[in-house]
Amino acid sequence: MHAHGDDFVVIDMRGKIDLITSEVARRLGDRNRGIGFNQLAVILDCDDAAARLRFWNPNGSVLDTCGSATRGVADMLMREANSSTIVLRTNRGLLTCTRESEQCVSVDMGRPLLHWQDIPLTEEVDTNALSLPGSPTACSMGNPHCTFFVEELASVDVATIGPKIENHPLFGNKTNVHFVEVVDRSHIRLRIWERGGGIPLGSGSCSCGAVVGGIRRGLLDDTVEVQCDGGPVKVHWDGVGSVFLTGPVEAVFCGTVAV
Repeated sequence: MHAHGDDFVVIDMRGKIDLITSEVARRLGDRNRGIGFNQLAVILDCDDAAARLRFWNPNGSVLDTCGSATRGVADMLMREANSSTIVLRTNRGLLTCTRESEQCVSVDMGRPLLHWQDIPLTEEVDTNALSLPGSPTACSMGNPHCTFFVEELASVDVATIGPKIENHPLFGNKTNVHFVEVVDRSHIRLRIWERGGGIPLGSGSCSCGAVVGGIRRGLLDDTVEVQCDGGPVKVHWDGVGSVFLTGPVEAVFCGTVAV
C-alpha cells in the first residue's frame, strides 16, 4: 500500500506465529532482492483493540509509530469489518482511526512529546530551538523528529545533511530530519530524511512532527496542508492535545512471499 507515495508492506499475522525478525524485515525491505518499502507493518492479535501493529524500517530496526501504515491498516480492517472507525494499538498507545471518504483515512496520532528527555535528547536543551546550526525544533510523535525551517527547499541537500543530523550525538536514538519551506500559515512544503530509511516521497509521522514544530514557532495555524514529494496530507493540532493526520491511502498489490 502507499499513502501519497509513502509506501509500506502490510503482513497480516493475526491468529499466527509472528515470523518477522530484523533479518526478515531487511530482506523484504530490499527494493532489488525483496519487495521494498519505507516501513513494514505487521498486524497482530490484540485483546483491547482491533489489532496490534508492529513496525519495521527497511534496515531491520524497529519503530514505534508510522502514521501512513497505521492509516493503511485501518483502511483494510475497516473494510473488513464494514465500519467507519477502528482502534489500533501501537507502541504509541491506542490510536483511533476514522474513514473520512472512500480513500481518505484520519488517525489520532496522540499528543506530541516536547520535553528533551521524552524525545529523547542526550542533554537538556530548548526543544523549540536546538543548539545546532539552523536552530531546528525537536519533538517526538513516538519517533524522534528534528525540523529545520528554510527559505528555499530546493537549495537543501537533503541526502548530505540528513544523515549527519540523524546520527548527531544529541539524538540518543537517532532522528528523522525535516526540511520545511513555509508557503503560508496553512501550507508547507516538506522534504524528509527518514531515520533508518533515507529519502521517502512522504511520511505521515514526519508531516505531523514538522507541523508541530511550525505551530510551536508561531509560523503556522492549527490546520496545515503538508505538500510532500509524493503528494499532500492534512495535519491538525490545537497546540495542546492530539495531532490528527488525514490523507489518502491506496492498495497497490497483494501476494505471498517466502520468508
